[in-house]
Amino acid sequence: MSTDTRTITVGIDGSRSSLDAADWAAREAQRRRLPLRLLHAGTEPAASCGVFDIDDIDDIDVPAGRTRAALDRAAIELSYAHPALDIIARRTATPAVPALLAAAVEAETLVLGSRGRTGSAGFPVGSVALGVAARADRPIVLVRAGELPEDERVPVVDGSPPSTAPYLPVVLGLDPDASADDLIGYAFDTAAVRSAPLHVVHPWTLPTSTLRPWRHRFPGTTVREHRVDGDPGPRLLEASARAGLLVVGRRTGRGPGRAARSLIRHAGCPVAVVPHD
Repeated sequence: MSTDTRTITVGIDGSRSSLDAADWAAREAQRRRLPLRLLHAGTEPAASCGVFDIDDIDDIDVPAGRTRAALDRAAIELSYAHPALDIIARRTATPAVPALLAAAVEAETLVLGSRGRTGSAGFPVGSVALGVAARADRPIVLVRAGELPEDERVPVVDGSPPSTAPYLPVVLGLDPDASADDLIGYAFDTAAVRSAPLHVVHPWTLPTSTLRPWRHRFPGTTVREHRVDGDPGPRLLEASARAGLLVVGRRTGRGPGRAARSLIRHAGCPVAVVPHD
């Protein structure tokens, strides 16, 4: 993973799903001790049709300064919930997809909201989220509406505060035929930051050399491999119901494949889509 860019960025559009995504992003920024950047894009006509420059976005202090109600509300609520977090709120008139793609270039992770569950059919993912996830050069995390802090932790049974419970596993879907160091590195790093176990689901047999260097690099991370004969999709969906994060990959220059899109829509936890060679 690249460490030259150090922010967690989240898209804000005023919807409940984007506010829940912002709350998830704030927790991720706090875990990684990174600044949180809120970006509100696409609600005013663009000043020009030229190439979008991230440096043209106005910075405002949080909670001081005035911008759109949605951005203000998110910034103020998060500053109260996470008083030690460095929050940067920005707005742009550039349409959402190009604005978010440009923001992703300067982000460690870009976080976007989906619109919540709709029964057994899963939850809808908007065209903006899918468009960004298909083209971004950085990991994109899609968070469904209604996601709560306790959803990423082991359920509490003894009355102790949910925030003290261990994190649920990070689940990685891995194709043995892919050269996926960025994907594997993201999953190991995320599990290590949470002190969570990493469950790797892969079809057929995974060469021992694939995970060996990562096990050495993250010796404190418990790794469990789950080999699946055939399509790993159903196993990944099952595992996502008991996971804090599902990590899937897509080939650089291509959008998520059919299997990844199905996982994005139906997973029982937030989904990270990581581009790799």
